Amino acid sequence: MPQTENEPRSLSTSALIRRFMPYYRKYLPTLLFDLFCASMTTVCELALPMIVREITGRAVNGALDELTVSFILRIGLFYLLMRCIDAAGNYYMQSVGHIMGSRLETDMRADLFHHLQQLSFSYYSTTKVGQIMSRITSDLFEVTEFSHHCPEEFLIAGIKIIVGFVLLIGMNVPLTLMMFSVLPFMVFFASRFNRKFRQAFKKRNRQVGEINAQVEDSLLGIRVVKSFSNEELEERKFDEGNQKFLEYKAISYKYMAQFGTSNRIFDGLMYIIVVVAGALFIKNGTLTVADYTAYLLYTQVLLASIRRIVEFIEQFQRGMTGIERFYEIMDAPEEIRDAPDAAELKDVRGAVEFRNVGFHYADDTAEVLHHLNLSVLPGQSVALVGPSGSGKTTLCNLIPRFYDVTEGSVCIDGQDVKGLTQRSLRQAIGMVQQDVYLFSGTVLENILYGKPGASREEAVQAAKLAGAHDFISTLPRGYDTYVGERGVRLSGGQKQRISIARVFLKNPPILILDEATSALDNESERLVQHSLEKLACGRTVFTIAHRLTTIQNADVIWVLTEKGVEETGTHRELMARGGLYAHLYRMYTEQPERKAEEDKKPEE
Repeated sequence: MPQTENEPRSLSTSALIRRFMPYYRKYLPTLLFDLFCASMTTVCELALPMIVREITGRAVNGALDELTVSFILRIGLFYLLMRCIDAAGNYYMQSVGHIMGSRLETDMRADLFHHLQQLSFSYYSTTKVGQIMSRITSDLFEVTEFSHHCPEEFLIAGIKIIVGFVLLIGMNVPLTLMMFSVLPFMVFFASRFNRKFRQAFKKRNRQVGEINAQVEDSLLGIRVVKSFSNEELEERKFDEGNQKFLEYKAISYKYMAQFGTSNRIFDGLMYIIVVVAGALFIKNGTLTVADYTAYLLYTQVLLASIRRIVEFIEQFQRGMTGIERFYEIMDAPEEIRDAPDAAELKDVRGAVEFRNVGFHYADDTAEVLHHLNLSVLPGQSVALVGPSGSGKTTLCNLIPRFYDVTEGSVCIDGQDVKGLTQRSLRQAIGMVQQDVYLFSGTVLENILYGKPGASREEAVQAAKLAGAHDFISTLPRGYDTYVGERGVRLSGGQKQRISIARVFLKNPPILILDEATSALDNESERLVQHSLEKLACGRTVFTIAHRLTTIQNADVIWVLTEKGVEETGTHRELMARGGLYAHLYRMYTEQPERKAEEDKKPEE
């Protein structure tokens, strides 16, 4: 997959490990005992060559009288004890060690989800949900195995190399140096492949995210897909992404094969050195047969450990890739943050003021709003109208700080919203939007989302106020009816009234209605509009209007264009002025009249 312009720069392995290490802090006793168990299992494995060397030495040197049954039994019992220690240590590593890795993964996932909750709308407008899902699930799965096995494998390999070198150097210095001279070449080739592995696994994991995003997009839009009979098109799009994933996976396996083959060559070279050079040292009398046997066994143990490291390299790189992609999200800045001395918004009256407000999106220098100065009195109803792209929704999004102004300030009851805690600010604001989102769950659960912890009676009362109680009562299980994913089992009007009930339950002093009825049919619009009128009573209300006939009773209407607020006034004042609003209103009302006249004409 080609690198995008905004793709984060890759961090080095050492930098990633340094950032990852603090996650071990909670589990340090478990980790230390896990490493102790790994050390003991390694010592048990290293004991076998010494035992064989001792037995072989006595047998070959003619000291058979020293190779007594008692000695053999003592050796056997000692090795049995070693194997029991090995079994107990291995059990701890496989059970408690793995659980530690899972807990660490759980902590990372919790941190990641918490950070995702803090990120602003601008992050989600440029990031695919499928990519996020890939990182919070499959990428972190890889971290479990990495976090557990990485310390173990490197400790085991280190002990085997150091202890083996110390023991063997005491038997024969030249042969030991010749044998261990192969290791630097193995390390060199491993480092050469390290970067290739990282890039291959990163591309592969990123493509998994692309597949997740494509599947999510296709399944959420399945009704559109079927209505246009585009199943084959979706299958082709999926197949393209699936094949690209196969390509990246094949590349990673090629690198693994090259790395594994080079290590097998070095394995063979090490064996050849020990076999040939060892035989020559035996011939010269500088190496005993017992020591030669020990060398062969140690070579086998050492190479088995190196092979485990080679096999672990794939797991290591998958884990490092998962950690890197984890920190790519964790490093995404929280653009909207509470000030250190942020105050709680209390006793809200609902006065809202825009003071010299200017705004442009972070990835675009073009200003959406420029030097706006507007004020709204407590309990006043304000309607925002104007062509698409004039900044109506953007202006309303500045009130709850979904975005921060780039100049000027937005104030509630005289307090700059930047100086308030986001939680208290947003608890004072209710929103009803055109695109209603219902969570997968019951009707009751979706209403209670407006005020977690509220009673069932409170939710039912909110539904009655929203005009939703009657239709909810006719559902198969009433308030306990499952609404389906995104409320798929309900009509648009029903979903909208549930969302209004949610806001009734929240009972905020400030209300934002963002084209709440524009997607509804006439009957649903009438019912929802009646609910909205009840909801707006006694609150400061901002209504973004698509259907201009719904805002005639607003206290004040703001007409926004790309130049800013061009007109303000009541419906009657603006119609009398004969400006832009009057033009928009006549154009809107003439369309249904013209259609009705055309429908009355007799067919020719």
